Amino acid sequence: MNALTKTDFNFEGQKNVYHGKVRDVYDINDDLIVMVATDRISAFDVVLPKGIPFKGQVLNQIASKFLDLTSDICPNWKLATPDPMVTIGLKCEGFKVEMIIRSILTGSAWREYKAGCREICGVKLPDGMKENERFPKPIITPTTKADEGHDLNISKEEIIKQGIVSAEDYNTIEDWTRKLFERGQEIAAQKGLILVDTKYEFGKRDGKCYLIDEIHTPDSSRYFYADGYEEKFAKGEPQKQLSKEFVRQWLIEHNFMNEPGQTMPEITDEYATSVGDRYIELYEHITGETFVKVNKEMDLAGRIEKNVNQYLASRK
Repeated sequence: MNALTKTDFNFEGQKNVYHGKVRDVYDINDDLIVMVATDRISAFDVVLPKGIPFKGQVLNQIASKFLDLTSDICPNWKLATPDPMVTIGLKCEGFKVEMIIRSILTGSAWREYKAGCREICGVKLPDGMKENERFPKPIITPTTKADEGHDLNISKEEIIKQGIVSAEDYNTIEDWTRKLFERGQEIAAQKGLILVDTKYEFGKRDGKCYLIDEIHTPDSSRYFYADGYEEKFAKGEPQKQLSKEFVRQWLIEHNFMNEPGQTMPEITDEYATSVGDRYIELYEHITGETFVKVNKEMDLAGRIEKNVNQYLASRK
């Protein structure tokens, strides 16, 4: 299996590198960011021990496409994608919140609701809702962005009160969140999908707000197939979906939710390949394009290093 799970580049002008759960982020002269989408996969705030073939390419190419398709709504950080697994863009100071927007009660929100919770992030929810039921209109449920461990739910009022984001900036990114989500839903609907929920991250550069990081990928978003949604909802059946939730469900079935005393189940090559196939399936559905597996047998790190160096040199 050829999967990129670790990077250790040293690009010209490199100031530092941040190794996230999935992405490795290289700071070039405190001006540019080289974001490498690795083949790592995380769930329940832990990185699984095996990489997923082509996952990084899928995530990077979907995010790149949606950054271009939403650039009329708000400015974003992207400058170029010199490699299938890399986006290079403007360095911004990220806000310490993730803007999560939901159109359907499912996933972690449903698990909280089922346990009796009727308010999420300051948003009150009515009694009597069912799993996978649509909200009257999408709700925004932000979380604090934790450097380590779990992100925590937080309300708009607390974000502003604590000074995490100013009221002016929050109102700007809240407006962008709704407009970006609406655009994402429109594009998904054209492909027979429902964009159920997603997250956006924003930052500032020279006093101006930007959309940063990935958008509308299977790591940051949940998609249902539109065909059969109403019928499955009426019967109380699980929805057919394209998202990382199927990995979480597989882990739950194998008694792992990253709780004390639990052991990570074995990730076989066959299972890792099947997860990669699901990511490719989403790519083809959401983009309407055939996924091209780029140089699957070659040295991925060497290819990335060459392509990034060529781009950085071209900017001199």
